[in-house]
Amino acid sequence: MRKSLTIMILLAMILSVFPQAAAQAAAATGTSWLDESNVDKGSIGIRYEVKSGVDTRLVVAKGGKNYTYSLRANQSEEWFALQLGNGDYTITLLENVSGTNKYRAVQTAKVALNLSDSSLVYLNSIQNIDWSSNSKAVKKALELTKGKKTDTEKVTAVYKYIVANISYDHQLAAKVTNDYLPQIDRTFSSQKDICYGYAALMAGMLRSLDIPAKMVTGKASDVPSYHAWNEVYLDGKWITIDTTLDAGMKNSKKAGKMIKDSSRYTAAKVY
Repeated sequence: MRKSLTIMILLAMILSVFPQAAAQAAAATGTSWLDESNVDKGSIGIRYEVKSGVDTRLVVAKGGKNYTYSLRANQSEEWFALQLGNGDYTITLLENVSGTNKYRAVQTAKVALNLSDSSLVYLNSIQNIDWSSNSKAVKKALELTKGKKTDTEKVTAVYKYIVANISYDHQLAAKVTNDYLPQIDRTFSSQKDICYGYAALMAGMLRSLDIPAKMVTGKASDVPSYHAWNEVYLDGKWITIDTTLDAGMKNSKKAGKMIKDSSRYTAAKVY
């Protein structure tokens, strides 16, 4: 997942000026830009007309932690996870006003999350795990799991399909840009992607089957660069799955085991 470290540095720069941006914000006149209809399942929708040529960011913050996302000009609404646990969130829209690190807050709102089951957050369709019943990958997930009785059987079927059919895209890895977002049907159809795409595809297919699945980015002891993998909720606990790593080993004699040692993975961000 080359250049992902650059992405993280860019986000850190944005967050470092966030207090200044917040201080510039005027009181919000309403929340028509914020869709709270799915808060009871752990996500929010953003409806905002991104101005041409203006870098526009969304910050989801709670308790001193935050996630920052780029909004896309061609999207009428995008969805984002509330993955920092129960409590009060501050949702802020930022627009770049000068250079690369000066932003102003154009909208801000508070959202309260109170879930009895935190795994619900990891069933949603969100910006970087975007799926629907019409997705080709989702239809394939249903086909692969037809007749399967348990979640373990379903997860195994999806895992085996991805490992056997998706190849690592070295050309994309060499030129991937900071604003790269995975698209599960693009990965499914092209049968190639970087680790970010592998993890998004796995998460989207499993979520469509009502199996909670996280997409995690960070460091793995067996991977030299910044990496992405999945955590899946099975039998009352989260297990670690790395389809990228195992797809790379499929033609070797050292076939990987589906469930990984979680101690070999260090999460930076969870979606």
